[in-house]
Amino acid sequence: MRLATVLKLGLTVLSLSASPEHALANPIYVFKDKGGAIRFTTKPPPSGVPAEVFTAKGIPYSILGPRRPKVIGRRLYTEQHSTPIAQASETTGLPEDLIRSVIHAESAFQSSAVSPKGARGLMQLMPALAHEYGVKNSFDPAQNILAGTRYLASLLSNYRGDLKLALAAYNAGPGAVEQYGGVPPYEETRQYIETVMALRTRYAAARNNTKAAGLFSKKASPSSHVRHGQKNP
Repeated sequence: MRLATVLKLGLTVLSLSASPEHALANPIYVFKDKGGAIRFTTKPPPSGVPAEVFTAKGIPYSILGPRRPKVIGRRLYTEQHSTPIAQASETTGLPEDLIRSVIHAESAFQSSAVSPKGARGLMQLMPALAHEYGVKNSFDPAQNILAGTRYLASLLSNYRGDLKLALAAYNAGPGAVEQYGGVPPYEETRQYIETVMALRTRYAAARNNTKAAGLFSKKASPSSHVRHGQKNP
């Protein structure tokens, strides 16, 4: 029996077994356990286990395997979601390079990403945080980016502009930063900060290179020069 058929059968059984008002109210996670058996559950799988997730609207998406993918590679996402990123930057005053770097580190620009702990979307908003910032759909890029950026801006304000502390709080929670009086001694959090800082440098360099290329193109354009014998209009 094909996996797609198994998935459809399993989802049908779960839908019928639930009361109508609660049918598929929560995401359904489908994954293989260590023995190779396919599991259907409303609880996220163990950390690091990839899964398919089905929502109430019947739209499937993939859950990330590890909490955060390895993002320091050659590829940069310099064009994706430019409008909502620019709008969030204008609203909060945070640089676009920083916003883009956090999105990259959080979800690798996968708008349907879900962490094993339930964080959702591009900037990995937990449901409570999304509710606090008025987000109706965490998988909507514009809503997710604006809320995540506003939250990061509030953290920066709380920590008087200390980006490392703000990123630590974004990753591990303000409580952890308060508990340890600084960046928590969590390997994931320390790697996260390094990742975002490195990505920010790369995105800034890419933006500057693009600007430089644009200026060079304008200067080198034949239309910008007056041909010999022609009068300047």
